[in-house]
This record gives sequence, C-alpha cells and structure tokens, in this order.
Amino acid sequence: PVWSVIASGGGISASGLFTAGTLPGTFTNTVQASSGAIAGNATVNVSAGPLASITVTPNPANLSVNATQQFTAVGKDAIGNVVVIAPVWSVVASGGGISASGLFTAGTLAGTFTNTVQASSGAIVGNATVNVSAGPLASIAVTPVSASLVISTTQQFVAVGHDAFSNVVAIVPVWSVVAGGGSIAAGGLFTAGTLTGTYTNTVQAQSGATIGTATVVVTAGPLATITVTPNPASVITGGTQQFTAVGRDASGNVVVIAAAWSVVAGGGSISGGGLFTAGAIPGTYTNTVQATSGAITGFATVNVTVNLGTAASFAVLGGSGASSCTGVSSVAGNVGVFPGGTISGFPAPCVAAAPGDGTVHLNDATASTAQSDVDAANLTLSNMPCTADLSGQDLGGKILAPGVYCFTSSAALTGTLNLSGPAAGIWVFRVSTALTTAANASVTLAGSAQAKNVFWQIGTSATIGATNTSFQGNILALASITLNGGSQLTGRALAKVSVILDTNIIILP
Repeated sequence: PVWSVIASGGGISASGLFTAGTLPGTFTNTVQASSGAIAGNATVNVSAGPLASITVTPNPANLSVNATQQFTAVGKDAIGNVVVIAPVWSVVASGGGISASGLFTAGTLAGTFTNTVQASSGAIVGNATVNVSAGPLASIAVTPVSASLVISTTQQFVAVGHDAFSNVVAIVPVWSVVAGGGSIAAGGLFTAGTLTGTYTNTVQAQSGATIGTATVVVTAGPLATITVTPNPASVITGGTQQFTAVGRDASGNVVVIAAAWSVVAGGGSISGGGLFTAGAIPGTYTNTVQATSGAITGFATVNVTVNLGTAASFAVLGGSGASSCTGVSSVAGNVGVFPGGTISGFPAPCVAAAPGDGTVHLNDATASTAQSDVDAANLTLSNMPCTADLSGQDLGGKILAPGVYCFTSSAALTGTLNLSGPAAGIWVFRVSTALTTAANASVTLAGSAQAKNVFWQIGTSATIGATNTSFQGNILALASITLNGGSQLTGRALAKVSVILDTNIIILP
C-alpha cells in the first residue's frame, strides 16, 4: 500500500507509522492506504498531552475591600492545548479568602497581593494577582491632632482619609478654621492669630460629608512689656505695699515672668516678692519700683506720705492744756486729750460721730498712743527738705503744686489758697511759729488733690478765722489750735496743748 494522510491530524511514513500532530481532535478517515485505484481509510482521535500549565483569570483582579471576584482556571498541555482539570483553589499571599469554586472575597486590608490566588492540579499550579482598593471614605485624620504655636507663627497640617477599615483613601480636603485661633490656607498651612488660648477642634479638613479636626493652642509671643501695679502707689512712711508685675507680648497677651524687683530712685526698699517698704522721708519717687525680666523693665511711682498712725482716727486731739467746744459743733472722728489735759463740751453741745467711736478718750491709752504717733509724724515732717521758702508771703491767691513750703517765722492766709495736683500729691507747710487765717479764707483742692495729704506743721499755734472759713488738711501744732465760730475743717486738729472749737464742723478725710 501507499500510505497517506488526507484529513490532517498528523503524518505517516511509507511503512504506515503514523505520528500524531499537535492539534487534538477527531480526524475522520484521515489515514489512507491505496493500491491502484483501491483505497482503505482509518480515523484518528488525537487527544491533548499531559497537563503542563494552568492559567488563572482575571489576572490581575481589581476590587475594593470586602468585594467578590469569580476566578477561572484553564489547564493546558505543553503545546497549549486545553486540558480539562478540577482545580483546587487557595490563597497563598493574603488579601482575602476563596471558595472551592474559585469565588474570591477581598479582605479589609488594601494593597497589591501578588500571585495570591492559586489554582492547582497535581503538581501544576497557576496564580493571579489581586489589587484590593480602599472602601468609601469613612474618616479623616488631621495631624498634628494638637499643635502649640506662638502667636503669628505657622503650622502645616496634613489630612489623611481612611475607609471604615483604616485603609488610606485619597482626598483633596477643604480646609477651614471654625473656632478661631488663626487662619488656614487652601494647602493646610495654619497661621496663628494674636489672641492666646486653646481653640478646640478649630482646624477642620472636609471631604464631602466627612470631617476631621485638630486643636490649636496659641501661646504668647516674646515678652515685650511689663506693667507694674499699683501705679502710682501711696504708702505711709514705714508702711508696706505689695506690687505685682504682669508681662505681656507685643499683642497684649500675658507672658508668665519671674520678675526681679528693685528700687532705683529711693523712697524705700523692696523684697524679692515685690513687697515694698516705704522709707522715712515722704515724697514722690517717680518710677522708683522696678520689675525686670531679661531686657524688659516695668516701673511704678511711689508717693510716700506722712504716717499719722493711730492719730489718723482722731479729728480732735488735745494735749496737756484745757481743750473745749462751745456752740453746736459736729466732729466726725475720735476726740481725745493726753497727757493730763481736760476737754469740755462733749457730748453736748458738741457731738463726736462716725467714723469715730462717739466717746472722748480722756488721757487713756488710745489718746496716749495717738500723741506718740503725732510726735513721730512731726519728726517725719521736720526731716523733709523744703521745696520753696515762702517766708513773709501771704498764702492767699497762690496756686501751689505738691511740695514742702517753709516759713522761717509765721504764716498767714488771706483769701484763697489753691492746692492743685494728683491724688497722691503731698503738700507740707512747715511754719516756724504761728499760722493765722483771715475771715472768709479758704483752702481749695484742684485736680485730684486730697485733704488727707495736706499737712500744716505749726511751731506754736494755729488760728482758723471765723465766718465761712473753709480749711483743708491736717494741723499739727506744738501749742494750740483754735477754730473760730463758723469755720469748717476737712482734716484733723492735733495739738500738743489744746484745741478750742466754737460752732464748727470737722470732717475726717
């Protein structure tokens, strides 16, 4: 026979040795043996070779967290012909789980899981990569979650979106400031304002309906000023005053400081804690109290005034002589005599009332202590240097600023004396002998001047004229003080011998 292949499927030798091709299938009557005009045929069924590879599809697969994907596996021989298989499915590199039929369910962790899906048949395996993407945006984390900034400085904030499983979700946040504290740029650069404070959840990053926040603490800037209070301060000689120092930055925010205290222009001394003790010389000590922190200093002025001690509660205080009150007189303050003196006219026709105790301190311990305090006040007044010598000049018609005005002999007041100055200003009139005022004379106060800070130190006696005379200040006389009928004193009558009243009004300043 002559051998031939007429319907493909392979090739055949002259001796009838058929070799199958690489394409499986049923090749009907493809093998033919012929002799002359007579032929015979045979059909060949070519099947695939042994399994050589498995292809898993899709590859790669893209799905979001918790989503599913059906995978398929196709086996092939070495030539690429399909080989029917029943694959065994597994997950070898995480990313989710897979059923026996190849249904993959993504996990909650986003990422690329290379060759994680595997289909195997015998020793042959095929793989597919899975890309798991994040789920829908569930939260936004702003960092830093709490930032502390000095006023007017900046802080870059960053916003990161996450799904419900904390996987990162790409966002383009819209930035805003919702509770004050500063401002923020479109890129998240926050600039602190000039007002210190804690601004809770003030920085906001938003994408759609989802919001993330951060808190900002704005602190004061560098120390710019120190304010010392009180300023000015009025302190009696030997008395004390607690000063405080408050530091502030250029925007007025409080800066915590530990001030170093000092006294730079006299007037007394001060402790490390700011407790000032006045010296023995009254006067105005401008910017004498100093509080320093680094290169910044604050000042306060101290007005040291005369210390009357317990005598300050007395409107009338006589000494060793016979003090008296005639006519209807009103005395607002304590009344007393010491040592050994007498006083008449109380409780009628003269009345001692509040702020006094309504009783007469007749040579008792209270009056004794008060006279001792008057002696100390006289010594203080005597040691004060003179601002001006007015000897021989009438005080009437003068306008005087705070100071010490001295007379080498007597002094007189006709008309009006105007004392003009601040509330802490001190006026001292040191008269070597007697003071006499005319009828209708007056001492008036201007500005913020106060009667309690006016002192008349009289070497002998003071006589205040009658008929509408209005006098201001504390009279300290080494002999007697006489207030004639109808005169009014806003101050104190403190004498070492006697005080004579006649239808007067005394108001304790």
